[in-house]
Amino acid sequence: MKTSTQRFSILLLAAAALTSVVGCASTATQESTGQYMDDTAITAKVKTAIFNDASLKSAEINVETFKGVVQLSGFVNSAGDIQRAVQLVQGISGVRSVRNDMRLK
Repeated sequence: MKTSTQRFSILLLAAAALTSVVGCASTATQESTGQYMDDTAITAKVKTAIFNDASLKSAEINVETFKGVVQLSGFVNSAGDIQRAVQLVQGISGVRSVRNDMRLK
């Protein structure tokens, strides 16, 4: 009886360990905890760069990051503003690519 109880305990412990490891893994539509933290840092860097650029109106540009891909959206005054924002983002470390969904007013 003791052996079956020990085996059950070991099996239960192994299942719990596997569940905790899989729970932190990323999928195609979900980030791991580490990726989420990295993306949060990238988003902050992008917003700061846009805010510090005098030619861009940062309140009108929305920034979202998922697995290093930065999506810019919102309305800007000119095509030059779009190009400038994309150029700024491409120069930030950690950015894998930029998805431009900005529109002209």
